Amino acid sequence: MTDLRKTVESYWATADARDWAAFADMLAEDVVYTLPQTREVIRGRERFVQFNREYPGDWHVRIERVVAEPGQAATVGQAVTWILVTVGLEEMHAITFFTADESGRIASITDFWPEPYEPPPGREHLVERY
Repeated sequence: MTDLRKTVESYWATADARDWAAFADMLAEDVVYTLPQTREVIRGRERFVQFNREYPGDWHVRIERVVAEPGQAATVGQAVTWILVTVGLEEMHAITFFTADESGRIASITDFWPEPYEPPPGREHLVERY
């Protein structure tokens, strides 16, 4: 069994480096990529690599946190990353869930891209803004 934590760290490093061959090597042939907020699904390694290769902008990825655990039932493992993506001066946070197949390759990816928002009034006495 491979270490999914290391695979996920390499996934983000190769994406940031635009090393699409190494990126593809970490993916199962039938990988499924899901974006719940836009209700989109990409099926298959070739289409998912092309999606990333063609994604616009000079974006860069930094891992903020990785949580990984051994698999349960049909998966070898699962991991979650919290990343910071920068495009020029814009910064965006994302949470990504990964599962691995029996070969240790990434079998499914679910990406959440939450939008920042201003907190509602009335709790200023309880919170600290950063």
